[in-house]
Amino acid sequence: MTATVQLLNLDLPALEQFFHDIGERPFRARQLMQWVYRRGVLDFAAMSDLAKGLREKLAAVADLTLPAVAKEQVSADGTRKLLLELEDGRRIETVLIPDGERLTQCISSQVGCAMGCDFCRTGSGGLERNLSAAEIVGQVVLGQALAVAQSRITISPDSEIARAVGTPEGRAPGMGRVTNVVFMGMGEPLHNLENVLRAFFILSSDHGLNITRRRLTVSTCGVVDGLLRLPSEVLPSLAVSLNATTDAVRDRIMPVNRRWPIAELLGTLRELPLPQRARYTIEYVLLGGVNDTPEDARRLVRLLSDLRCKVNLIAYNPHPESSYRAPEPGAVEAFQTHLLEKNFTAVLRKSRGQDILAACGQLKAETRDA
Repeated sequence: MTATVQLLNLDLPALEQFFHDIGERPFRARQLMQWVYRRGVLDFAAMSDLAKGLREKLAAVADLTLPAVAKEQVSADGTRKLLLELEDGRRIETVLIPDGERLTQCISSQVGCAMGCDFCRTGSGGLERNLSAAEIVGQVVLGQALAVAQSRITISPDSEIARAVGTPEGRAPGMGRVTNVVFMGMGEPLHNLENVLRAFFILSSDHGLNITRRRLTVSTCGVVDGLLRLPSEVLPSLAVSLNATTDAVRDRIMPVNRRWPIAELLGTLRELPLPQRARYTIEYVLLGGVNDTPEDARRLVRLLSDLRCKVNLIAYNPHPESSYRAPEPGAVEAFQTHLLEKNFTAVLRKSRGQDILAACGQLKAETRDA
């Protein structure tokens, strides 16, 4: 029996080739992408401007399956965490964060994570596998549908995916709008670079979800060989987790530093062809008593003095499996103030979803027995 093709893996050129290969005109690719990404329709039978014979052919040779919603949690602040089950039974998490007219979705790129950052809950279970581009894009397709459906559909822990995206025919009542996407969920994106890049370009494509690239962020803990393979179009979307100002501390909290120390990481960023007027985002998680001192603030200024960047400060979000503590509010304020006084753009990222373990560094998908 011929294996079906997962169409969410395909950007426009690849989808045009798929239609050519099954004896159809390439323009059908644009039609199908309109149905999937603009209208939220995943059932071939409901794609009314495709000939009946083509719809039947697609049902036989192609697939548009999304991850299944195994569990949903809603924070007091409106953040929604979804535990998603993949076709092989493995599980990942994605988070939807509302903020006025903006809806940010934090998506995963791997099942688990191999990086082993000492303060991060996600990495404590190790890496199981990479996600396909379809499994990455599918998180956002699902997020779009849930954004509009949440006021009409209640998702229970054992809900079927059809209930999340619309009627049994597959037609959603309308598509919500995820305005920002951050590759900051489970996994190290640059360890799954091929699939992450394919998903990035589908999400930003005029024929895909059409999320402008300045509202897509790819976060890395500093995988230098991955940075060197990034196309220039992605560099303005790059966020780098630094989290320390000395190699001694970074070696301890982020094992990646033992391979690519701070000087090599920042040196690589300086040499990459960052487009004019673009800036990197440097992420800095403040751990109480570890990296939040006035000396750290001064060292950070020196380290970043000639790098085009802005700094995102993140007060550590404790979780039951960690020995680290949140920084004192006064230490956070002093740290940010020093950066601002040195003319850095330094933003304190507001933690969301802490009560459901949905904040930065807290994601860790439950097993089937959990």
